[in-house]
Amino acid sequence: MERSYAEELPKRAGERVRLDGWLQHRRELSNVTFVILRDATGTAQIAVPSGDAGGLAALHNESAIEVVGTAVADERAPGGVELRDAVITAIAPATAAPPFELGRPSLEAALPTLLDHAAVALRHPPRRAAFRLMDASVAAFRAHLCTQRFTEVFTPKIVATATESGANCFRLDYFGRLAYLAQSPQLYKQMLVGVFERVFEVAPVFRAEPHDTPRHLNEYVSLDAEMGFITDHKDVMAVLEGAVTAMTRAVADHADARIAGALLPIRCAAPFPSVRFTDALELLVPEFGDEVRSEPDLSPAHERWLGEWALREYASDFLFVTGFPLAKRPFYTHPDPDRPAFSSSFDLLFRGLEVVTGGQRLHRPEDYDAALAARSIDPAPFAGYLEAFRFGMPPHGGFALGLERWIQQIVGAKNLRETVLFPRDINRMTP
Repeated sequence: MERSYAEELPKRAGERVRLDGWLQHRRELSNVTFVILRDATGTAQIAVPSGDAGGLAALHNESAIEVVGTAVADERAPGGVELRDAVITAIAPATAAPPFELGRPSLEAALPTLLDHAAVALRHPPRRAAFRLMDASVAAFRAHLCTQRFTEVFTPKIVATATESGANCFRLDYFGRLAYLAQSPQLYKQMLVGVFERVFEVAPVFRAEPHDTPRHLNEYVSLDAEMGFITDHKDVMAVLEGAVTAMTRAVADHADARIAGALLPIRCAAPFPSVRFTDALELLVPEFGDEVRSEPDLSPAHERWLGEWALREYASDFLFVTGFPLAKRPFYTHPDPDRPAFSSSFDLLFRGLEVVTGGQRLHRPEDYDAALAARSIDPAPFAGYLEAFRFGMPPHGGFALGLERWIQQIVGAKNLRETVLFPRDINRMTP
């Protein structure tokens, strides 16, 4: 018999069907035992007369099972259909009870325990649903950029030169030579603007930062884009707005949004509200004091306050902060023509959390020579990168969106590790 899925049962009422999945839960009453089977699409209820339970009682939850039965419409059952006259066969019995009850609305365990037992914890429907929303977000990001004539590229993750600084790079012994895990695809995607004009990449990046906070990881997924022939960073912001809107729509339309408890962004429509960095500091003064005016960047507390301000003033969960001090941005960042001490760059805050950084890049070779000299950076390791700018590189810019932070805000997770299948941080390398 061909396999059916739990989500198909409402259309199969009256038919004999076969389901494959996991024994999630069972509830034994005096006359009947209700078995909940979970598969890739959802859950199904099987009603078994208690006297016919047979070897079912010996099976631990999370055993892989096959069920053949008749789909019967019953409004009391989840989804309005249950299987009766069922034959249940163990395909791969679990050898022990799972470390937590996956049939509960929430897992009653501390985050370290959930991460230690990730192979089982990820089966919990709300946790699994969050990663389905991640999948949908990436698919929407790809689809939108493809409509904007972007080409997807795949750049090296073992590199000879640190992208921004060597201080937070993972170093490798590469056949006797020093190499690094890539902090970002930044240098490559800029070079590829000269090939494809518009490029994007979805890939892991690595930061050897000794943070142990709920908002930092040492490996995460970055959604990067770079585009040529721009006027300034505002052209990049417009493309980002379109991508974020498409990702929001994909989450809203997804069947697992309710299961994951998705908190859809408020007023996700371009243009997103925007504030200059220096103006943002002035807004922060009444709350944080006059000394905030000398801050070179925004702290997490500043970001949270600005997120609340954007919600009050614009009824928006999104806020662009533009024009950060040039000294706090990477060497390839283009200065603001009207304010040379500031940059043509931006961050996008989503409910008070920075999820995107981007801006316009330098594109003239003499500007790179000056920028590297000003920061006392040896140009020799960047020779291959700098070559691109000596052969007609157009004005260009791009952005990088942190996928885990995006999903963290979508599902309201308190810790970024909840939005990673198998997180890597300063303390964790397994599972």
